[in-house]
Amino acid sequence: MRIYFLVISLLVLPGITAKGLEISGRKIPEVYAEGLNSSLARAGDNARELRAAFGRIKQDEVAGLAFLITHMPERDLVSLSSDYLFENIHWAYRARAQFPWAQAIKEDIFFNDVLPYASINERRDAWRKDFFTRFSPLVKDCRTPGEAAQVLNKEMWSIVGVSYHATKRPKPDQSPYESIQAKFASCSGLSVLLIDACRSVGVPARFAGTPLWSNKRGNHSWVEVWDGTSWQFTGACEYNPAGLGKAWFAGNAAKAVKDDPRHAIYASSWKKAETRFPLVWDLGIDYVHAENVTDRYAGRKTNRVFIDLLARPGGERVAADVEVFWKGKRLASGRTRDSTNDTNDMFGIALKGGEEHELRVALRENKVLIRNFRPSGKEDERIELFIEKRR
Repeated sequence: MRIYFLVISLLVLPGITAKGLEISGRKIPEVYAEGLNSSLARAGDNARELRAAFGRIKQDEVAGLAFLITHMPERDLVSLSSDYLFENIHWAYRARAQFPWAQAIKEDIFFNDVLPYASINERRDAWRKDFFTRFSPLVKDCRTPGEAAQVLNKEMWSIVGVSYHATKRPKPDQSPYESIQAKFASCSGLSVLLIDACRSVGVPARFAGTPLWSNKRGNHSWVEVWDGTSWQFTGACEYNPAGLGKAWFAGNAAKAVKDDPRHAIYASSWKKAETRFPLVWDLGIDYVHAENVTDRYAGRKTNRVFIDLLARPGGERVAADVEVFWKGKRLASGRTRDSTNDTNDMFGIALKGGEEHELRVALRENKVLIRNFRPSGKEDERIELFIEKRR
């Protein structure tokens, strides 16, 4: 008799029918039934909002919402509204229908790297509709998701009015609208903003970074973009005309250590995984899942000299066109970075240690400033040179 009553109890649970799991009149794919029921149980009183969202979307969008809720962290299960979820799903699928590259993306990548409304632990902003409206005109003529990501990284920052600053940003883990309001963001805040811009137009993008470079020069965050064939990296607000997979931090990333959690490289995942993304601003956060992607960055390691040009000792960094000479031979040319760039972003070049070199700095009115320096040959050495000489 007890077994009989237990079976009856299961059959009358909300959503469970003889045909499988149904929520608000929508049939749920069997693959999500168990995980979705678990998430709804953990949502408590907010489960009614999650269920209501299913009744507002199309049947062919149900699997996407089921995926999101199945892998949703508890902070979102107990707080997100039906309105929020409906808007996120509706505009994500609209972008998928509008852009050819989004239609070509496999469902697992679309679910994990386009549908999510968040990347890490940032505040949950309702950005999807707004960003689609703002950014879809920029990418309407693009042919691939990689091309669209490049256009966004080049053009979007003047639209949102956000730039990098290491100290003027309120906090590292800013949401998109927190960064827009502050007008400044760290590498992490910029990455979140670019990821959401990409996702708003159907471009798969995810948060990537390392807790600490192997040379102990701090942490860094950036963006990985699915170019239609593979994952490629790019610095947020650091458009590189050479294309994706080209960035100032590539040399540092090549020295990452896969088996050392401090020096490995991670990429975020909405789908639950055994690995957690180590967020250096709050290492207690354990609900941001990740994949260890160090192997894709590891490569040939070379020692380089990084040159920072400052106005004066202790002064601001100066951006200028420079050339490096050795025994009268020009070895390289480039541009130093100012204080609006990441503090680890410096003009770098592989040079022989122990020999004197010459840095020629192009100033206004065709004037050239010359500063001599002698690299020591140490690994990834940083050298400060000054516009005004030391007194």
